[in-house]
Amino acid sequence: MTKTEGEARLVVAISSRALFDLDESHEIFENQGIDAYCEYQISHEEDILKPGVAFPLVRKLLRLNTELAGTASVEVILLSRNSADTGLRIFNSIQHHELGIIRAAFTGGSSTYPYAKAMGAHLFLSANPSDVHRALESGLAAATILPAMPAAGKTATSSNQLRIAFDGDAVLFSDEAERVYKAEGLDAFSSSEKASAHTPLTGGPFKEFLAVLHRMQASAPADASPIRTALITARAAPAHERVIRTLRAWNIRIDEALFLGGMDKGEFLSAFGADIFFDDQKGHCESARRHVPTGHVPHGVAND
Repeated sequence: MTKTEGEARLVVAISSRALFDLDESHEIFENQGIDAYCEYQISHEEDILKPGVAFPLVRKLLRLNTELAGTASVEVILLSRNSADTGLRIFNSIQHHELGIIRAAFTGGSSTYPYAKAMGAHLFLSANPSDVHRALESGLAAATILPAMPAAGKTATSSNQLRIAFDGDAVLFSDEAERVYKAEGLDAFSSSEKASAHTPLTGGPFKEFLAVLHRMQASAPADASPIRTALITARAAPAHERVIRTLRAWNIRIDEALFLGGMDKGEFLSAFGADIFFDDQKGHCESARRHVPTGHVPHGVAND
């Protein structure tokens, strides 16, 4: 896919275990070893894999190439620890599901994250926490895709609009404010943020990814954008002001902002209809994954 002048471009690298349901074959690998795994994949290479947790997200990302044609483009790259031989089943499944994925790296058991950077990815999604850690350390926005745990009665959103939700501290922003909270408590955090309200926060690992989404949104009318973003944070007044002024200083648009003051995020993510939510704290991720696809961002003081 070539980039035309002035076109906003988003590149997302995704692991095969995030895109497809590979639980059965992964269990064989864990319990019986690599030889049994290879034999299983080759003998089942004509069996089409079922969609994984991130499959609907990828569908919506690729649909943007039609909805924003000529002004923005999306490329999804497959990264897999399979060998090319065992990976044939994955490419057969990509073709069956008519996903527009043409680039892939099969590493034969080695880490995949170096190829995400080499291919110019803005985001790396994987089911392998080690690869995600290393990708974040290299400066790439990355998250570990968590297994789905749908809430009772939850139904998937039918909207064609791509909806992405972010936590703030240690995700969109640095963890500088969160470190004050961890070390000194809520009152000190609130006082510090109020005093620093006019000082923009430093960017976190997902700042550039949000900026790319903003540029893509700018290519469509605001009232008809196929992309919608949300900030869903445990912050509350008076700590809200610094966040708002930071986004203003960055000149980055975010469509919705929820300051929950410590309330559980799950129901709000469901109400927003997020296709994916990114958070640095495991407790929030556990709540979120009962409602929406969730990526854990192992960054900042909460993950020390």
